[in-house]
Amino acid sequence: MSARERILKRLRERADGPLEAPESEFAVVTGRGWTPEERLARFEHWIASVHGEVVHVSRADWTVRLAEVLRDKGVRRLALGRAHPVAAEARAALADGEVELVDADRDIESWRREQFELVEAGLTSTRGGVAETGSLWLWPTPDEPRLLSLVPPIHIAVLDAEAIEDTLFDVMEGQDWAAGMPTNALLISGPSKTADIEQTLAYGVHGPRELIVLLRHP
Repeated sequence: MSARERILKRLRERADGPLEAPESEFAVVTGRGWTPEERLARFEHWIASVHGEVVHVSRADWTVRLAEVLRDKGVRRLALGRAHPVAAEARAALADGEVELVDADRDIESWRREQFELVEAGLTSTRGGVAETGSLWLWPTPDEPRLLSLVPPIHIAVLDAEAIEDTLFDVMEGQDWAAGMPTNALLISGPSKTADIEQTLAYGVHGPRELIVLLRHP
């Protein structure tokens, strides 16, 4: 008798009758019916509960607030893409400032040490948010690679208020993920954290220690 057969035999002997899979209690919930104001409130509540920081900005002056955030956080080197409108607007606004703009659309091997040791913040766009869990969702591209939101100590994400959906299922259905889901979709619900070290919660051990969401309103 193999080890697998012995384990299954013991399980069957201890079970009261034949083993059966329990009925699933999982049910897809969509269309919570929240108003835009309720979605915003829920999103901010849940992402703030895990140390995410939300900064409300207008679409007209968000780059001004970005510059203020960079100054307040002492960021001198900001990594960002080029092609996305968010990156293009940020580059234009920060071009004459004191912050060094670091190109992210490069092969990782060509700037690995710079990214891990010198870059202090990464700026990314987002595709939307999830009110139910306080999450951002991103589709990384060669212009805004995955490491841009995972490596720098500070991740600054730009989110449009009207792109927040009730649930993840609403996002998947509304964006037709079944027909074209990327291989590298990211869900981000706060800065990096772990409790592996003496069961003490620590931030920034495996990724960004701070997540700042610039929540843009029309």
